[in-house]
Amino acid sequence: MSIGIIDAYFVGQLGADALAAISFIFPITVALSSLGVGVIAGISSVTSRALGEGDPGHARRRANVGIVLATMFGIAVGATLFALRGPLFRLMGASDTLLPLIDAYMTPFALGFPLLLVGMGINGCLRGQGLAKRSSTVLIAMAIANWILDPILITGAFGFKGFGMAGAAYATIGGWVLALAMGFFFLQGSQLKLDIGALPQCDWSGATRAIGRVAGPAAFSNAINPIGLSVLTGLLAMVGQDAVAGFGAGGRLQAFAVVPLLGLSASIGPIVGQNFGAGAHDRVRDALKYAGLFCIGYGLLIGALLVATREPLAALFSDDATVRAEIARYLAISAWGYAGFGLLIMANGALNAVDRAGTALGQSLFRVLAVMVPVGLLLRAEWGAEGVYVAELAANLVGGLVAAVSLWWVFWRSTGQQGN
Repeated sequence: MSIGIIDAYFVGQLGADALAAISFIFPITVALSSLGVGVIAGISSVTSRALGEGDPGHARRRANVGIVLATMFGIAVGATLFALRGPLFRLMGASDTLLPLIDAYMTPFALGFPLLLVGMGINGCLRGQGLAKRSSTVLIAMAIANWILDPILITGAFGFKGFGMAGAAYATIGGWVLALAMGFFFLQGSQLKLDIGALPQCDWSGATRAIGRVAGPAAFSNAINPIGLSVLTGLLAMVGQDAVAGFGAGGRLQAFAVVPLLGLSASIGPIVGQNFGAGAHDRVRDALKYAGLFCIGYGLLIGALLVATREPLAALFSDDATVRAEIARYLAISAWGYAGFGLLIMANGALNAVDRAGTALGQSLFRVLAVMVPVGLLLRAEWGAEGVYVAELAANLVGGLVAAVSLWWVFWRSTGQQGN
């Protein structure tokens, strides 16, 4: 998420058009990255349960199949994105002025996308083993590489002119290459190391079904939120380009603010999966209870902090007074929904871990299709940009409530623990 913040900061120095272009790009790249999150969830789910059941050989075979599937999926998605990049952003309402800027970024991003999916497949193997330190080291190294490369490749440094919008994509790809190399090194030192020679002996059909049963719904569960944000971006394009730029920059601040909640949603999966596989249901319920309390407490705290500091934060991204005002307005409304968003993504992580990805997908779809998009369509005509911001707030609050009910139903009621 820090990559998004740094990208927006340096791209913002290229002008308001470039910041608006990156605002159109942001929900699409997040949606595509969410496919990788689904890959992580699928591989982590099947490997953590196998390890919890005491069968490391079975876990290793499924991890190997998962990495190969992630590679194939990444190539297919990257090729599709490259072919459809123009029509996609025209459909979202990007103007003719912004389309060349968007294309300059999306062309290298699409071609390099398979690197991200392979890296996330490896990350799923590390997380399934509970190797959180190794996993986070890979991601931190990826972010640091991007921080270093962004100012050089976007705006230029040390006598180098920079590539503008394309430079942001090149910096991101550089981070992916480093993360992939480090992840492979860590994986080979673990019990789920990749063994190409053993791949023919793997149960490909069984492993594919097991991983896909979680990865497919999990990917769509994570992708549906940025897809909803893409719809909101299209609604804001009807209001004006300044609203789009403000929404995009504010959204990147929000994405960075909820990183601890995203970390919690990632870590809850292996904890729930291994304990569920071992039959330790009391530990599962304790983990979920404390995780839920953290989501509420942290979400309210960071939301209040962003509201209080919204104007100086907005000034970091643009010199345009109108764009800064839109960023501040967006944060003043949307920040109060972080607690609900945290509950939703944490619940999704837990449900994916116990092979209830369909339930996670259902509540994510409800949040976007039954709340976010209809409220945005209804309020945009009367309230303008503020109506779109309220739509995101409403979606997060309702999504959090639905997630709390889902957790109770699956982990308390179904096991006869209603009183706990």
